[in-house]
Amino acid sequence: MVRLNDSFEYDFYYGASATTKAQAAELRKNMTVEEKILWQKLRNKKLNDLKFRRQHPVDIFILDFYCHEKKLAIEVDGGIHNQEAQREWDENRTYELNEFGINVLRFTNEEVIDRTKEVMKSIKDFLKLQNPIPNPSPNGEGS
Repeated sequence: MVRLNDSFEYDFYYGASATTKAQAAELRKNMTVEEKILWQKLRNKKLNDLKFRRQHPVDIFILDFYCHEKKLAIEVDGGIHNQEAQREWDENRTYELNEFGINVLRFTNEEVIDRTKEVMKSIKDFLKLQNPIPNPSPNGEGS
């Protein structure tokens, strides 16, 4: 395996630990039905010729799907995300990801299963209108 330089490693994984990377690898082996449906639409550059990764580690988080080129995370949420404590966690997580310059789109399991075409259209529309969040400067302040 080729060792990536530290700068690329940080820019790509935002300092994710070896443990988080290992957890992401395990999650890739155990995707939900909804994740598998969406992955079939995103994989192999099927969407706008963009490379998406599944279960991608970023800092302490694991993103369901991530396009590094567009700094876009796509999350597929099950029923637990309706609970107040989980909603608060999700909001904080989105805030933290935004601090890295990553936008987050969220879809429910039901949307992915019952309205896959609409989900894909929402992603395409977002990409057309996307105003990327500025990348943080090296000293931790926004650009």
